[in-house]
Amino acid sequence: MDTEGVFSPETLEEAREAYECVGPAAQVVVRETARAMAFDRDEYRERVTGDVVGTARDALFASLLLVRVGDREEFEAWCERHPDAEVVEAGNENVDRVVWHAAPFAGTVVAASFQNERGAAVATLRRQAFGRVYRERFYDEE
Repeated sequence: MDTEGVFSPETLEEAREAYECVGPAAQVVVRETARAMAFDRDEYRERVTGDVVGTARDALFASLLLVRVGDREEFEAWCERHPDAEVVEAGNENVDRVVWHAAPFAGTVVAASFQNERGAAVATLRRQAFGRVYRERFYDEE
């Protein structure tokens, strides 16, 4: 089993702090992307909305979530060590490999099985984890 990513918040407060930290980076990424696309000032004002920057912040946060990647036995052993976590798994339980993200404050682990496409599975799992665990908690506060 191995891990990739940065954010593994133990509490909702830690998750919110990490989410806030990526806000300025999301603004810079959107601004520089718009510049590379040669937006003039008017087009920038028209097209780069708060929703655009918010989407970039969501994607950036999700892409930095810490995930574990292992075989089915490693995943099941991890689940046995964390019996209180509700497991939400996408995919087929007969597939050899699993990627998962644990959110202790939510009592949830989001998982996805995969056979060959590790990168795609990791990216998909991170989006699913954001949508299932983080999005409503972050937006409920706003």
